[in-house]
Amino acid sequence: MSRENVAVVHRWFEEVWNKGRAEAIDEMFAEDGIAHGLGSQGGELIGPAGFKPFFEAFRAAFPDIKVTVEDTVVEGEKVAARWVATMTHKGDQLGFAATGQTAQITGMTIVHIRNGKIIEGWNNWDLMSLLQQIGAATNPAQAVTKPE
Repeated sequence: MSRENVAVVHRWFEEVWNKGRAEAIDEMFAEDGIAHGLGSQGGELIGPAGFKPFFEAFRAAFPDIKVTVEDTVVEGEKVAARWVATMTHKGDQLGFAATGQTAQITGMTIVHIRNGKIIEGWNNWDLMSLLQQIGAATNPAQAVTKPE
């Protein structure tokens, strides 16, 4: 089963993120599945209906996103994936105007898969670095002034 679960994770990143196929979310994410760390203030998204608004806004802001899975580790029904994503900020869907800046971020996702569907996922990715690279946030270390 571990090979099949790793294939689901690779397919998720390829179909959903790299190809932008919203219908693949329905195919691979359980109706009651939970995505941790992607909702408002790092909250949860429930099922395809809860995940799709996040997906649509992110893909619209970064239509050329390319995610590369660098490593996977399997234990039982869970697959951990370490990934790198490159993208260009071309859309205004994040609440501010597109900057045209490119970015590269890293992240890790642990996915619990049962019967070929994602039933739970934990996501940890470098959102602050993404915002800094596209010019939507400043580096806090650069904002600190040294006393004279």
